[in-house]
Amino acid sequence: MKKLTHSLRLAALLLAGATLATAHADDFKPEPGYASLFNGKDLTGWGYRTNNFNGKTQSDDGRYSAKDGILTVHPHTPRLTQQIWTTALFPKNFNLRLEFRASTNADSGLFVRGPQLQVRDYLVAGPYKELKKYKPQDWNEIEVTVKDGVAHCTCNGEVLEDAMPVPATGPIGLEGDRNQMEYRRIRLKELP
Repeated sequence: MKKLTHSLRLAALLLAGATLATAHADDFKPEPGYASLFNGKDLTGWGYRTNNFNGKTQSDDGRYSAKDGILTVHPHTPRLTQQIWTTALFPKNFNLRLEFRASTNADSGLFVRGPQLQVRDYLVAGPYKELKKYKPQDWNEIEVTVKDGVAHCTCNGEVLEDAMPVPATGPIGLEGDRNQMEYRRIRLKELP
């Protein structure tokens, strides 16, 4: 009986922890100085080049959706590459942080004012197969610092691109290519 009671208490604690984690999924507050580019509830501030999705929880074609703090890139059959962009442009130096979770062999991308940084299930899909801190099918953090036309990009602190040339201004974009990709906590801080 004692063993069963202990197991029930443990199960209740685990369930409470999981419920708490879910309840706080969209309660993320950016660090001081950072502005959120994704509100966690809908696609406001994002769109395709010809239209925006303000107030919508999914793109017109269902390729992108927003729910519970996560911006999801849904797979498409047949395979179709599609990009979603911020409606804002970013002409100043900045630091961009976001988290992503890639399904097995997922292929996506982060566009920094136009040029693409590959965001994938790196150990399977490459191109950065030697990463030591990448966590397959778990949340990983991308950090991009743009200074004077060059982007320094890392994943969990490991360098992906040391000096990626970027234009003087442009939006931030995400790509849907292969399999499911999830993004969250997308925030940006302007730098001097």
